[in-house]
Amino acid sequence: MKLYNSYSQTIEELKPIEEGKISMYVCGPTVYNYPHIGNARPIVVFDTLKKALSAQGYEVTFASNYTDVDDKIIKTAIEQNVSEKEITDKFIAAYNDVRRGLHADLPDYAPRVTETMDRIIEFIDKMVKNGSAYQVGGDVYFRVNSDKKYGELSHQSIDDLMVGARIDENEKKDNPLDFTLWKET
Repeated sequence: MKLYNSYSQTIEELKPIEEGKISMYVCGPTVYNYPHIGNARPIVVFDTLKKALSAQGYEVTFASNYTDVDDKIIKTAIEQNVSEKEITDKFIAAYNDVRRGLHADLPDYAPRVTETMDRIIEFIDKMVKNGSAYQVGGDVYFRVNSDKKYGELSHQSIDDLMVGARIDENEKKDNPLDFTLWKET
């Protein structure tokens, strides 16, 4: 099987890291509202890929997360006067209904961000300690310039990115391109 490699920007023969096995991770939805067409696309694309790989004889493990902590979730919970968990449970169920309606399989693993929060906090703490992240008040930002390969996968140069184009200006940051890893509120 050949696939397009976005890193090399070429079509390449699929060469699994472990013979006969494929592990796929797909970033899942932030669950604050009902699914939309943009949520359906990765369901269809990656379910099709998983099934095609399985048909080729690969043992495929598919993981996709649910982002269940976010400003939009908090806002929706406040507007509806319910807990954030009630909001996320409702919209995860709706997302899975769409998945089943598209005849797509559920992921083998579907962790929620809130289930892995301790590991996320530990990881961010390590980043602060090694200098690739920094804290301003209660917020923590990733220092883009700490990663010499930042932008390499997307083929974008840090120098070519423009402040304000898709990046919120924030005077608390060392560099306008730095992005939030953790927000106090």
